[in-house]
Amino acid sequence: MKYAKLVLCSEYRVGQIDPRVYGSFIEHLGRAVYGGIYEPGHPAADKNGFRTDAAALISELNVSVVRYPGGNFVSGYNWEDGVGPVSLRPRKLDLAWGSTEPNTFGTDEFMRWCKTVGTEPMMAVNLGTRGPDEARNLVEYCNHPGGTFYSDMRIKNGAAAPHNVKLWCLGNEMDGPWQMGHKDASDYGKTANEAAKLMKWTSPEIETVLCGSSSYGMKTFGDWETTALDLAYDNVDYVSMHQYHGNSEDNMENFLAKGVETDAFIKSVIAALDYVQGKRHAKKRIYVSFDEWNVWYHSNGAPYEKWSVAPPILEDVYNFADALVVGTMLNSILRRADRIKIACLAQLVNVIAPIMTETGGRSWKQTVYYPFYYASRYGRGVSLQTVTDVSLHDTSHYSDVPDVDASAVLSEDGKSLTVFAVNRDLHDEIPLELRLLDFDGFAPKKHVSLAGFDLKQTNTAFGETVRPAERPLPPVDGKCCRVPLAPASWNMLIFEKK
Repeated sequence: MKYAKLVLCSEYRVGQIDPRVYGSFIEHLGRAVYGGIYEPGHPAADKNGFRTDAAALISELNVSVVRYPGGNFVSGYNWEDGVGPVSLRPRKLDLAWGSTEPNTFGTDEFMRWCKTVGTEPMMAVNLGTRGPDEARNLVEYCNHPGGTFYSDMRIKNGAAAPHNVKLWCLGNEMDGPWQMGHKDASDYGKTANEAAKLMKWTSPEIETVLCGSSSYGMKTFGDWETTALDLAYDNVDYVSMHQYHGNSEDNMENFLAKGVETDAFIKSVIAALDYVQGKRHAKKRIYVSFDEWNVWYHSNGAPYEKWSVAPPILEDVYNFADALVVGTMLNSILRRADRIKIACLAQLVNVIAPIMTETGGRSWKQTVYYPFYYASRYGRGVSLQTVTDVSLHDTSHYSDVPDVDASAVLSEDGKSLTVFAVNRDLHDEIPLELRLLDFDGFAPKKHVSLAGFDLKQTNTAFGETVRPAERPLPPVDGKCCRVPLAPASWNMLIFEKK
């Protein structure tokens, strides 16, 4: 018999949910920038060349921060190439993605775009082919009021007020052999420490993110985190983690179980951070920046014209099953709100993204748009402990996989309780029994669900067929509410105090 029981109490709290966990990522990769967020001449482009149709969909997501300009791209990027008069900016080869970068969109354009869509910038510095000096110069350009070489350069370029960028990534995936300027943990830790030190001397209010290992499966994972963090501990605030899930084997049971790997990865990263804190007898706690996460496999190996400008790279067309896995990854993030303070869905437009656009044409929402949209809108406040009793199953890759994956959020004012739940079972409806221990006066408000679709059904420019629907939410009987969860479904349940 399959079952799920969720016991909730307003006093059983994991921690405050940082709004920055609803961040995303724009890299100079494929059509993320050119033809995605920026397309001068498009019918929907504004005076800055920003696509207002894409901007509207992004604003709906209420994205808190956007990481930029990479990604692998940043490890070979000279930020000076992307500022100043556009006519004088150089066209250069981007070795990360085998394309040509025209540099018509750069730092100042990105800052204006952030204001347009209502988000905050999260900048990455190049610690691959460059180092601490170039990093502190970029901080001076962005954050210093004026009267110095780089701040006056920004003013001359039309940005009189400082950009005031608070979050800074110290490179990207530096343990990856695919990375320009690849380093071992010791060399990277020393470089990152010096960069962070100079950057904070330049702008003391900033926070810095140390590169963690590129993935859970890297041979460097664990030793990389502890070695690099020990060297840079005093000057960094977060350590990054990156994870993508795929279904190249076309095994849906394994695919929907991938969230257990996310949970294990998060647990391991936190253990590494706490080990270094204990080793150093430090009071300061380091937090997690989960600044790349998503499903990614559909577009791997797809051909494109090398050295072209903005070729269609990594344009995954997401299906219904992908949306379910994204829902479980969001649950994993919310369940560790005490330590995960930043998270970036990678990426935002066209490149493994919730939003797609046609160059010169339409824009639309992919299936994965919806779990993120509802979490961003209703998953703000306090993460509650989910004391669960749930049936388990095994797959060919994983054992003891919960049939139902869930998280719970209490709003800031304490008047709204939201539960996000994914039924992983492909065939059976599972009753979710919610026990609301101290939520007297709370009544069912809304049940939104993604359910009933073929697992491989997708959305296109010609029709968004995978869309959420509202379902009846049963009344609370005493302290219990029993909600049937459809097979292979993502669900949001809201209760409000009368």
